[in-house]
Amino acid sequence: MVARRKVAVVGAALSDCGRVDDATPYALHAQAARRALADAGLDRTLVDGFASAGLGTLAPVEVAAYLGLRPTWVDSTSVGGSTWEVMAAHAAVAIATGRARAVLLVYGSTARADVRAGRRTGTLSFGTRGPLQFEVPYGHTLIAKYAMAARRHMIEYGTTIEQLAEVAVQARANAALNPEAMYRTPVTVDEVLAGPMIADPFTKLHCCVRSDGGAAVLLVAEEYVRDCRTSPVWVLGSGECVSHAAMSEWPDFTVSPAAVSGQLAFERAGVRPSEIDVAEIYDAFTYMTLVTLEDLGFCAKGEGGAFVEKGRLRVEGGELPVNTDGGGLSAQHPGMRGLFLLVEAVRQLRGECGQRQVRRGDGTLPRLAVASGTGGWFCSSGTVVLGAG
Repeated sequence: MVARRKVAVVGAALSDCGRVDDATPYALHAQAARRALADAGLDRTLVDGFASAGLGTLAPVEVAAYLGLRPTWVDSTSVGGSTWEVMAAHAAVAIATGRARAVLLVYGSTARADVRAGRRTGTLSFGTRGPLQFEVPYGHTLIAKYAMAARRHMIEYGTTIEQLAEVAVQARANAALNPEAMYRTPVTVDEVLAGPMIADPFTKLHCCVRSDGGAAVLLVAEEYVRDCRTSPVWVLGSGECVSHAAMSEWPDFTVSPAAVSGQLAFERAGVRPSEIDVAEIYDAFTYMTLVTLEDLGFCAKGEGGAFVEKGRLRVEGGELPVNTDGGGLSAQHPGMRGLFLLVEAVRQLRGECGQRQVRRGDGTLPRLAVASGTGGWFCSSGTVVLGAG
């Protein structure tokens, strides 16, 4: 039996993001990976674990080959936007138990450029086979699924469309502090409500942007931390959960699988939600942020609307800064965005975020962060609790 080792994130980076018309997804993977390794100050020869999803016929084989890696531990878990939190959990266990010494997580996508160039359509389809065959004929699109869930919450708890709009307003306020965000111009609740309807009750600004971009995170065993140029960010605890395949199998539209993954992550980390300084939450739609805040325990079930409408999510003056880079609603969203949550959480804990840097009440840097990803139509969730070194 190998003694369990502590695991730290020592490298975190983004590729070029936003509007990238002259790169392939493979190139964005490589750019993010090189930057993460440079961020850590480690050579790629140390990497013996690799995790990737969403590209190639045999992910992560093709991406690893493109990067010149020959890993002895691999993960190709694919559960949508929560993939990367789940992969980080798997990687941490592998490192802690001696199965790997350094694991690189990498993602890259040209989702925006592909639509622009006509290489794909703007409609994301998950196919019509399996359980989906009972929903697709009725026009039950991905956006419609989230819209139905949001409407259920509004009916059950009196959540208002204005409260949901506040999520978009505060995400944009945070993006205004991020020079790399795609959209930085402030918006008002009225402007969110006045936008074109996409899927009732969601207007355009309730929905995430479409961008290009990549991200990478490097996790290592504790004995390699001393060789790194960055301060370690420790993986304190994680949890994962899958909920349902079809909407008809979802017991309660107002409860996401983050209710399970979050509880597991906090229990394993030995911390309470009230101790978290910054939260990075998957936000393909405004409702995702609101309901995940409830399910992670930052407020009671049904109180998410009242929680968000008081400006609590803002970097400037917020009680719980959420999606500090602007999130998928304003910063970037190239598809499976969960890895971007981890990058931003690490940067916040290391104090590298410039104007959008979160400070605690006493002026010190944040000590604890949570990254919680959601996949599919609330089908899966992965939550990771991180602590500053």
